[in-house]
Amino acid sequence: MSRIGKMPVSLPAGVEVKVSDDNSVVVKGPKGELQEKISKQIKVENIDGKVVLSCKSEGNGAKAAYGLYRSLINNMVEGVTKGFEKKLIITGVGFRAEKQGKSLIMQLGYSHPVEMEDPVGIETEVTSPTEIVVKGIDKALVGNYAANIRAKRPTEPYKGKGIRYENEVVRRKEGKAGAK
Repeated sequence: MSRIGKMPVSLPAGVEVKVSDDNSVVVKGPKGELQEKISKQIKVENIDGKVVLSCKSEGNGAKAAYGLYRSLINNMVEGVTKGFEKKLIITGVGFRAEKQGKSLIMQLGYSHPVEMEDPVGIETEVTSPTEIVVKGIDKALVGNYAANIRAKRPTEPYKGKGIRYENEVVRRKEGKAGAK
């Protein structure tokens, strides 16, 4: 059995969890509402302000999915209470970002500006021309959108130019050996 799956998910004040008959879990909190479909092999119960998961069957990946669904429910609870955010840093001469309405417009060294529309449930902030903050209540959406922004110009190893996560370490390479 999964060590993570055994731990109950404690619910802070103001958070409601509803489990329907088709094993769909709905989490409501101060920041919004999230929904996740859980496998039929996993039993989800709301007991005394805690969400407890257990395996209905022992085979066909039930044990493997046990810890996964516990983590997903925990992330949903954390998302509707605190929310999630990812910071991106832009490095490079002339590289910058700005926000216009729901659009993120970036100058990344291409002949044209790169424009990205914020998806539903995700908000981007440009705290400085070289810093972007992606916020939302769904951890997967925040991470995916931040990765899509980063993919527009990943950091290159020679000069370090591009977009990187705040805590990402870029391994730098030496240039040509004969160059002076």
